[in-house]
Amino acid sequence: MSEALLPLMLPAADSTGARAQKSISAFRTISEVAEELDVAQHVLRFWESKFTQVRPLKRGGGRRYYRPEDVDLLRQIRSLLYDEGYTIKGAQKLLRARRSSARGGTGGEPPIPALPPTIAAPRPPAVRSRPPGTAETRLALTALRDELLELKELMAKVRAELG
Repeated sequence: MSEALLPLMLPAADSTGARAQKSISAFRTISEVAEELDVAQHVLRFWESKFTQVRPLKRGGGRRYYRPEDVDLLRQIRSLLYDEGYTIKGAQKLLRARRSSARGGTGGEPPIPALPPTIAAPRPPAVRSRPPGTAETRLALTALRDELLELKELMAKVRAELG
């Protein structure tokens, strides 16, 4: 068996049927990466089309195997889009700027520091956050503001009656 294929081999199952933990340098399938990053598989495929830096190894039948550096990049993309609220275009621009500054390119702007490396820890299931400024968020904030204004008026009436 070729040594080049060794990282692609799945670990053997133990007597309970559970798979052993993969090494940090092992390639990951799309389902493993999707689970690790808490995103759907179609989102990862979409990000591949938008971020040319993500280049998983494709095997027979179109199966994708992500290198550790691909997973790290996808983790950064996820953080930019979901945690920091960047748009796709904004995240693309930031990653391009980081790549050119890492190569020593001089664009006249100070280099943007790289995101700190993160340890792949399992994420607890959580409600997916939406980017700021969605219509749903604006409606919720408007309703909250109206409710607060009503409470303010009620408190003013109570104060007037008491004092």
